[in-house]
Amino acid sequence: MKITLISMIMTASVSVCTAAFAEERSTDARSADASHSLGETDVIFVTGRAQKLYRVGETDTGKLPTDPFNATQIITSINNDLIRDQGARDAQELYRNIAGVSLFSYSGVQARGFRQEEIFFDGLRGNPYIGFSVPQLFNIERVDFLKGPAGMLYGPGEPGGLFNYVTKKPSQDFSAELRGIYGTEARIGGSFEITGALPVEGTAGRAGVFVEDRNTPRENTASRIAVYDGGFSAELPFALLTLQATRYEQDLDGNRLRGVPVDDDGNFLTDRRWNHNEASDFQDLESNNFQAILDGDLGSEISWNVIARYTDSTEAQQYHEPVGLFDADDDDVFDLVEREFRDQLREEDQVSIGANLIWDTSFGAVGNRFMVGYEYFDSRNTLTSRFAAFSGDFVTRFLGGTSLPGDIVPLRLDTPNYGQTQPGNYAFSDFSTTVTDQLRHGAYALNETTIGKFTLVGGVRFDSFNDVSNGTRLEDEQFTYRVGGLYKPVENVALFAQWADSYAPQLAFFQNPLFGGPFEPTTGTIVEGGVRTRLFDDRFFVSVSAYNIKRQNILQLTDQNPGAATNPFDFFNDYALIAEVTSTGVELETVGDITPNWVLTASYAYNDVRITEDNGNFGLFLNNVGDRFVNAPEHQAGFWTRYQVPAINTAFAFGGDYVSERVSFSGQRVQPYFVADASVIWDVGDFEILLRVNNLFDEEYAASGFGLEEGHFPGDPRSVFVELSRKW
Repeated sequence: MKITLISMIMTASVSVCTAAFAEERSTDARSADASHSLGETDVIFVTGRAQKLYRVGETDTGKLPTDPFNATQIITSINNDLIRDQGARDAQELYRNIAGVSLFSYSGVQARGFRQEEIFFDGLRGNPYIGFSVPQLFNIERVDFLKGPAGMLYGPGEPGGLFNYVTKKPSQDFSAELRGIYGTEARIGGSFEITGALPVEGTAGRAGVFVEDRNTPRENTASRIAVYDGGFSAELPFALLTLQATRYEQDLDGNRLRGVPVDDDGNFLTDRRWNHNEASDFQDLESNNFQAILDGDLGSEISWNVIARYTDSTEAQQYHEPVGLFDADDDDVFDLVEREFRDQLREEDQVSIGANLIWDTSFGAVGNRFMVGYEYFDSRNTLTSRFAAFSGDFVTRFLGGTSLPGDIVPLRLDTPNYGQTQPGNYAFSDFSTTVTDQLRHGAYALNETTIGKFTLVGGVRFDSFNDVSNGTRLEDEQFTYRVGGLYKPVENVALFAQWADSYAPQLAFFQNPLFGGPFEPTTGTIVEGGVRTRLFDDRFFVSVSAYNIKRQNILQLTDQNPGAATNPFDFFNDYALIAEVTSTGVELETVGDITPNWVLTASYAYNDVRITEDNGNFGLFLNNVGDRFVNAPEHQAGFWTRYQVPAINTAFAFGGDYVSERVSFSGQRVQPYFVADASVIWDVGDFEILLRVNNLFDEEYAASGFGLEEGHFPGDPRSVFVELSRKW
């Protein structure tokens, strides 16, 4: 993908400067109530005018529309104003806002100790960013993170939580905005979006385009992003119809990215900008997304909605994968990285359909909401791939062919010898194709009853699965449940508790006996309770929650292959199940006004995640009972403080993010880190200038750990950008 001439002219026409953090554009004293966090903030509560910026008064990510203060579960909501004020462009820039969530890799996170990668859009399963692409935020109105197992609400998934991205919809109210950005790493970009009523009564439209081009910190890497978004809505006699179409394009040079090798203490063995890829390597995504929504009412008590989405995505990759470390001069320090070359094409078609009906009524003093719903998901994923191995022995053993080891030149760590490879001369394996079909149905019922100060919630869901991968079929079905309660002894205090479970079938591909299959599905449960309170005339909000999550049957690779003794074609090490992992944690967050012009938010998360039962099989070479789980920090803390000077229409802000020590897949230490950020915003009328500095002190750190060969993913060095916007 090349950025079009029209897009570049639009970008160049906007005066731009660097990064941004902004809050309510007002000199009103109550604007200091703005809750603005780069720390581990969970649910954001604010008062006064700033409440309109950052607090989501109602969200339906818990299926029933609910104010988060009155919910029996925890939902973190990050709305478009907070996304803008942090200068966030992609999902990775939001994770630090959520207590208990840290980066794992790409769009995946570690949520309350467990890896979580699946993303929902507008409450539906199906992610246009397939493979290893990271979601962009231009057309996103709000990001919700629902904590804990959500099997009853959303079907199969991980027990730490899930993301729901709420897209921007057309509005009858006119608004338009032109933005431009300029910053370090040759960063330049711009966007334009407009929405409002159309000439036909009851209709509205939306159109938007976002383009950005920049180098990224790692050697040989660059990023070219474009998002084209359009929408139309019409008030029909029986419902509101909303149609949306979005095209996503991501061209990433020098990708797919892995980490930088480290020693056992977690120190990088070379510069953090080192990259195992050549300049000719790439990862390109093209994705087309079409969505239709119907929202209607049947009288005053019954509401319903139907949503359908079709996504067609393609991700092409050619990259050098690190497969080994080598000590060339026998000084007990790795200095070369052995690589293989991978050529991959992922194609995915997804169809998602969801329907819900809510009956909201009262029986005297008893309020009741009852919901029934149905979900359908049909996906076909085709992976076509080939590779060139580093060593001839590897090719001979696995493919029965030959290779020239010199074709793929090992890469030095200290002085990388880029440009010496010749991919055109590589001895490739034959192309192989893996086709995976998923067909899933889910039906559920949820009831909420409120009697005075008490609210009780209960629900049940039935899911059926029919997954096929290259002839290996997995058929299964499962019930999942959820119960919760809330008690408000006084108006500004809410005690809440929940029990819920989750369920996810193993991928059909791994059910093959060559990998040690078939395997039992993963399951998980949570017991959680807490208290929310508003203090000092709503000037401060404090929330504390404690939880215990147990997850069973996590699939992990072993170093053994017992099937090879009887099957000469079984070349693959087996997988095995970790019987149980237990996550115990406490989360605390507070936000409030120190003075009318000084606001503070702070949060802390404690999370102890350990393997509590072994697999009872032939043994894993890592992950023994009592070990801390991979990439799960025990402590996280964050804060953001902002002081505004109304006389000069300027605000100054400073914040920090702390993540404690972790362990990688290979048992290597991932060192703790603290990263600070700062912002200045100047606001005059319809114009706004945002200045942002990320990683203010240029801290060198690992954002997450991976394996011995893949290394640790380095955090980005210091960067600066200025953004200028004009609103109508």
